[in-house]
Amino acid sequence: MDESTVVLLGLMAVVAIVAIVAGLLLARRHAGGGEAIARLEGQLSQLGQDNAELRRNLDAGLAGMSTRIGETLHQQSERTHVSLTGLMARLAVIDQAQANIKELSGHVVGLQDVLSNKQARGAFGESQLASIVTDILPAGTYKLQETLGNGTRVDCLIMLPNPPGPIAIDAKFPLEGFRQLMAAEDEAGRALATKVFSAAVRKHVVDIAEKYIIPGETGDWALLFLPSERIHAELHSGFGNLIEEAQRRRVAIVSPATMMTVVQTVRAIFIDVKMREKTAEIQKQIVEIAKDVRRLDDRAGKLQRHFDMAVRDVEEIRTSTGKIAARSERINAGDVTEMADLMESGSAGSLAAPSGKG
Repeated sequence: MDESTVVLLGLMAVVAIVAIVAGLLLARRHAGGGEAIARLEGQLSQLGQDNAELRRNLDAGLAGMSTRIGETLHQQSERTHVSLTGLMARLAVIDQAQANIKELSGHVVGLQDVLSNKQARGAFGESQLASIVTDILPAGTYKLQETLGNGTRVDCLIMLPNPPGPIAIDAKFPLEGFRQLMAAEDEAGRALATKVFSAAVRKHVVDIAEKYIIPGETGDWALLFLPSERIHAELHSGFGNLIEEAQRRRVAIVSPATMMTVVQTVRAIFIDVKMREKTAEIQKQIVEIAKDVRRLDDRAGKLQRHFDMAVRDVEEIRTSTGKIAARSERINAGDVTEMADLMESGSAGSLAAPSGKG
């Protein structure tokens, strides 16, 4: 029995009680209403019993309602706890993200400070170049901050074998001219920024060509390392004359991405050189092995000759032993008797001769 049914039955019981009471009052007003009053009293008694039953049902319904309400509240509390737990986890993630953003903002500010200082910016480019080279090339194939024969110091010198010889790489970062070029708002400003940027890049190209390409000491090409893909792309897309001039001066302009490609190619060259060295060493060892085989063959020939002589000696020894064996057999077969007879006849002859003389 649900809650609405219990309430409805309660209302009906109240209405019935009111009707019965009204009937009793009316019966008392009219004479001869004893039987009606008795019936009404019986109905009232029955209504009281029904009311008691209704009360019990109502109490049971209220108890069930209380239980269901408690269960519903418990379930709602659990769902609320789960939701709050998830919310707290999301808030923790948001807090961590905010901390990361704050840290990243600090790094960005620090990078801006680095890029705003010319000396620090140069160190940044050198560090990026060194990181690319040391991550890919094996130790001993490059030198950092190497002083050349003309007294200049280059950021990196890759020790390629001749040809082409050692390749010099120097990091340059023409950021001021590039920023001015990007910030230009009109044609006049862009023209001026273009001149400033072109002059800065050309100066770097000329310096590298004059300082780091030394006949007899380095290769006939050098690399200008730009630690910015954006500047490198702008240079190749809008300043073809500078690229051509750099090529005429035998200076290749590279970015971090193209520098990694260059270093990978250099690594392949070193591996090829190493394999050639190993191949030459293997050929040398094969020649030595061939000499050892010839010596072994000579010694085997000598051993064969000694063996043949030993075989002949053994055969001669066996011939002698065969003769000795044959004579032994003849002696064993009866030659001893014949020899005894000969000895006896010889003794008689020697005895007869003296008697004849006498």
